[in-house]
Amino acid sequence: MLIVEDDPATRDVLERGLREELFRVDAVADGATAEDRAASGSYDAVVLDVVLPGEDGFTVCRRLRTRAVDTPILLLSGRATLQDRVHGLDAGADDYLAKPFAFVELVARLRALTRRGRTHHLEAVLSCGPLELHQQDHVVRVDGAVVALTATEFRLLEYLLHRAEALVTREELARHVWGESAARPSNIVDVYVSYLRKKLGSAGRLVRTVRGLGYTVRKGDVA
Repeated sequence: MLIVEDDPATRDVLERGLREELFRVDAVADGATAEDRAASGSYDAVVLDVVLPGEDGFTVCRRLRTRAVDTPILLLSGRATLQDRVHGLDAGADDYLAKPFAFVELVARLRALTRRGRTHHLEAVLSCGPLELHQQDHVVRVDGAVVALTATEFRLLEYLLHRAEALVTREELARHVWGESAARPSNIVDVYVSYLRKKLGSAGRLVRTVRGLGYTVRKGDVA
């Protein structure tokens, strides 16, 4: 079990409590170290705080999924709104627990996650019309032909397909693809959408601009 929590007191409580429940535990305090440790795939689960120094928990979670790490992830956060929970699950988390929480509930959720085994987030094939995105293999096909995308282009398309038929704002795309703390030009999303459309060929018409707001993927755009 990997615990990622920057508050020393909370980290100590979680570490001691989970060891008493017979979990083998490692604990780290920042997102970069957490990503390095979790990338090994050697943990049964990751308890990941959302508010961390450097990269936040949402970003770490998304990057681990992008790297095909299928370890179950439970996000912990003082942010308890529906939007925050959806944000966490969209980033690839298997569960989301708001602070403050009862320790017994945390343990129960972790036992359920470890019984369930490796996450199924990476097994899905996302599709829309002639376009297919294989999350685990990082392969994109249009009408069966493989399309070579960069890692950034892949993350962009993956998030748009997860939200197919819905409006996705430029702010959402910037946050999910580049991370909340990433320094970026204001037009970077538009630039990468343009790259993506060109590489997708005829299927690029699936990615529609919603003027002044953002983008959406809709099946009806390809004849």
